[in-house]
Amino acid sequence: MTTVLEPDTTRAGRLRRIALPAGGPARLLSTGLGILVLLSISRTITGADDLTSSGAFGAAMRLAVPVGLAGLGGLYAERSGVVNIGLEGMMILGTWGAGWGGYMFGGWWGLLIGIAFGSLGGLLHALATVTFGVDQIVSGVAINILAPGVTRFLAAQYFEGTAGGSATLGPNVDSVGRFTLPILSGGDLFGWQSPDLLGSIEDHHWFLVSDAAGLLRGLTANVSYITMIAVAIVPLSVLLLWRTPFGLRLRSIGENPFAADSLGVNVYRIKYQALLISGGLAGMGGAFLVLEQSGRYQESLPSGTGFIGLAALIFGNWMPWGVAGGAGLFGFAQALQLRSADSVRALLLAATIVLVVGGVLAVRRGRVRAFVITAAIAAAVFAYFLTVDVVPREFTYVTPYVTTLLVLGFASQRLRPPKAAGKPWRKGQAN
Repeated sequence: MTTVLEPDTTRAGRLRRIALPAGGPARLLSTGLGILVLLSISRTITGADDLTSSGAFGAAMRLAVPVGLAGLGGLYAERSGVVNIGLEGMMILGTWGAGWGGYMFGGWWGLLIGIAFGSLGGLLHALATVTFGVDQIVSGVAINILAPGVTRFLAAQYFEGTAGGSATLGPNVDSVGRFTLPILSGGDLFGWQSPDLLGSIEDHHWFLVSDAAGLLRGLTANVSYITMIAVAIVPLSVLLLWRTPFGLRLRSIGENPFAADSLGVNVYRIKYQALLISGGLAGMGGAFLVLEQSGRYQESLPSGTGFIGLAALIFGNWMPWGVAGGAGLFGFAQALQLRSADSVRALLLAATIVLVVGGVLAVRRGRVRAFVITAAIAAAVFAYFLTVDVVPREFTYVTPYVTTLLVLGFASQRLRPPKAAGKPWRKGQAN
């Protein structure tokens, strides 16, 4: 008789009352508040008002969404024990699906078809790795190579001859729509243009208060409906993975598939489901790029976004809230790079403050070597801040990627990936 992984009355406390991830939104909010105070200090000293403007935060949100969706896609895959470095290719498939669907049927259909195309990439990865036992890295690389070729072929078949279409470009598509919160951010209220209270507070440039107003206005003004869905996916993922039998099974497979199989869990089916979700989320990220950023399909539009999503996944320690925080960090760094070199210079002062705090903590913990290294870096960064008036454009361009590398470097000591991630599994195989 097959045993099924279902909580019974005697073990309810062990299976039903699974604790949610440590920290969660409370830790994310406290960290965000600390970063906001730091940015407010840097803005006040340097006068770089764009550092905490609503425009900068709004741009950061738009840039963070595709990264976060790719990271969440990787989260579902790796929590089931499958490494998915094919997220970039799945996003590329999603861009073509959104470009074609948006042109033929409208924005919402473009979003759904983009998700479906990304899921096809996840299905291919599952077929190769789960059914045929292909190395997971090899399969992911193959998808990243295959996807641009497939989309180039499809674009040549369906876009050539359309208005503005070619083998590398699709016709223009409509957005799914945007929302601005009335009263606080100046949105319409039954045809009446409401006041913009947060914008008024932001314009005064008060310490911390105006910075908080800029943050809130950036997150509530001219926000895409896809962005709102993407934000909602984060807490929904927490509930799905930590509060449902499906999530328990999926995470148990990522930790020990042999034990899960012995309890009657269909490991193959769960892995397939996880990879379909993974590909769908990556495809949604690609669809966002088409529908809300470029306004049309473009060849290789993600341009490495899938790989940055993997970095956000690692930075977030394979937790949904952590992925959201990592995506927000990268989105903010990239937004400043696109908007203002003065803001990037202000980040040098913020980095100096962070390094000084890190040095103090190192001293308190008795880590003399770490203190010396941190102090030397802080002195160098602060000296550079004092000697330059305008940060070179080349430096501003690489700021998001340097930020990602530094964050991953500092976070590496506390990382805990799923134990079975990347390890092949065959039914009946000895542990």
